[in-house]
Amino acid sequence: MDRSRARVVGPRVLPTLVRYPVIPATAAAVGRPARGLFPLVVFAPGYLQCEGSYSSLLRAWASAGYVVAAVEFPRTSCQASSPDEADLVNQPRDMAYVIRRLLAISGRKHGPLSGLVDPAAIAVAGHSDGGDTVAAIAANTCCLDHKVAAAVVLAGAEWPPMGGYYFPKGTPPILFVQGDADNINLPSDSVTMYRADTTGPRFYLDLYGGGHLSPYEGHGSPEPVVAQTTTDFLDRYLAGQHSVGAAMRRAGDVAGVAKLIHGGHLPP
Repeated sequence: MDRSRARVVGPRVLPTLVRYPVIPATAAAVGRPARGLFPLVVFAPGYLQCEGSYSSLLRAWASAGYVVAAVEFPRTSCQASSPDEADLVNQPRDMAYVIRRLLAISGRKHGPLSGLVDPAAIAVAGHSDGGDTVAAIAANTCCLDHKVAAAVVLAGAEWPPMGGYYFPKGTPPILFVQGDADNINLPSDSVTMYRADTTGPRFYLDLYGGGHLSPYEGHGSPEPVVAQTTTDFLDRYLAGQHSVGAAMRRAGDVAGVAKLIHGGHLPP
């Protein structure tokens, strides 16, 4: 529980489910946590969504060698008793709090997460309003957390009530993912961010016919393309696997399904 803002927004209870790499089970032993430092990805669900809706995508990242922590926000999750989308302005600080707590827990000598999180390799990812949250913590002067080394924005947008300004110098690498048939967060929202982000590496994954939920929640097309391309992006810009760049471009270029754009080029 985050009590640091109690006078302003009240205590913030932030249930967080953590997935992490495991050593596969054998006939002699059940699966157990892998040891060593792993990059951390903190995930923000969309409005009235919970982490379970994204389980396939989050498992893909964990299976690729990431500690994946999915936050459920107190007033915008599927469990919220009195939903309030305006509370989104408080969510970047929620994510920053979760990052601090996970680093502290990883630093303990004992516990299931002891010694698992690499403090120098932290990314944030989010969908819809969670994407707005991620854009703010990664790339808005209102809420920057300089521990964030990479970001994945799934069908997100700039959120004016945040204040500040977006994409200052030093913005980390960002992958914007957007369905071109999304009528909730419009493609123009993602294009606006992609065009404005001129300070570092940025990519735009254009999903042909993709809506607002199915590319990120489920198992059908184009979710596998999203899972592979985002994993490759994290491998390249969070885990430092420089050779993965070509694989990421191949994963994002699927005829009739998706196109990965970079270098300032715009989607068709």
